[in-house]
Amino acid sequence: MIGRTGYAAGSYSEMDAQLRRALEAFGADARKAVDVRWHGAQLLTLHVASAGAAATPVTYGYDSVSTSPTYRSFYRLRGEPDSTEPRLPLLHNVAPDFAFARFKLEQPGVPDNTATNDLETKQLEVSLRAGRSGATATGASQSAVSARYILRNKRVTN
Repeated sequence: MIGRTGYAAGSYSEMDAQLRRALEAFGADARKAVDVRWHGAQLLTLHVASAGAAATPVTYGYDSVSTSPTYRSFYRLRGEPDSTEPRLPLLHNVAPDFAFARFKLEQPGVPDNTATNDLETKQLEVSLRAGRSGATATGASQSAVSARYILRNKRVTN
């Protein structure tokens, strides 16, 4: 019983640390983004500002292809979605209900600030569920909805 409890606690701790690192990486790029391209609820490309150079595209997404080495991962990819660069898994064992949400700037008297296109998108949010399982211990899972990341450098039109 003590071993199973220790394994479950270790799984939660490791999963929590990995989740924090993944959201920190996404948040850092989102705050520096000058533009966003929405490819769907599970895939988007940020154009990240860099000193003295043109904005660099960075794609974030969820991999649902069972034959892929990053299957069921929240990943980061340098470049556009069709880039040949390797995907960097940020968080493993993510449930398929992974989703990005996009929002526009809040306006007085407007109850729903969900963005419907790239031009009005000023905030991004990530929601996901990650899990761990073991052969001799109960699995662990954790759900997370990130804070809304403000695209500080992006111009918008509402």
